[in-house]
Amino acid sequence: MPAFSPAVFDATIEELTGGLTDLTGHLRNIAPTVNATVSSPLVPGFVADGLVWCAERLIAIGTEVLEKLKELLLGAVAPGAFFFRAADWPDRVGGPASGVAGSIAPSALRAPLVWTGEAATSYGRATAGQAPAASSVEKLSGTVATALTTCAAGGLAFYIALGIILVKLIVATIAAIVALGSVVFSWAGVALIVEEAGVNSVMITAAVVALLTLLGVQGAALVAVRGGAASDTAFPAGHWPVGAS
Repeated sequence: MPAFSPAVFDATIEELTGGLTDLTGHLRNIAPTVNATVSSPLVPGFVADGLVWCAERLIAIGTEVLEKLKELLLGAVAPGAFFFRAADWPDRVGGPASGVAGSIAPSALRAPLVWTGEAATSYGRATAGQAPAASSVEKLSGTVATALTTCAAGGLAFYIALGIILVKLIVATIAAIVALGSVVFSWAGVALIVEEAGVNSVMITAAVVALLTLLGVQGAALVAVRGGAASDTAFPAGHWPVGAS
């Protein structure tokens, strides 16, 4: 799985969007092309029927894939959001929490080398649970950042896979238009083009399943984060520990 790159992701989405426009145009050319071919007196009736069937089948498959890809592109904003939010967690949550944990530790405020007495004892009791809670927040922020980064990378890999599938379908559609527009054609070639186009739909389903599997694993990691936030050890009764006097 490739590491997430905003530039690569933006280029991938741009190519996908442009590819969808190209595919739409090619699908519109299939019907006029086959109609012009079957109108030729050199094409027997049974051959014309077969060509029309192949054209209709290819249009149906292409339209189905086109609609699936458009639907999947609706979620294209998510990987980028995951990536930038992942960077926010260590910077805006983990770092400050680490600073809190370090600054309120009993050893951090020993003006003389040894601090004793009633004030020192009271301070130690009051801050006993504060530093562990802050440290727990720092740790949880790292888990969240890792999960978000993995989800972003998975999203990039997913859309790259969709781009490859789209290119294959465009190439198959162009080849089909050429084959259907020629009086001299290969039945095996046309059938192979239609079959290859059909495989693309299956490949999209496989890509979606792979992405959902990855997101399921990361979802489990985020559930673990929720469990850590509810830990009575760091956060008694689900709340920040109250300092004892």
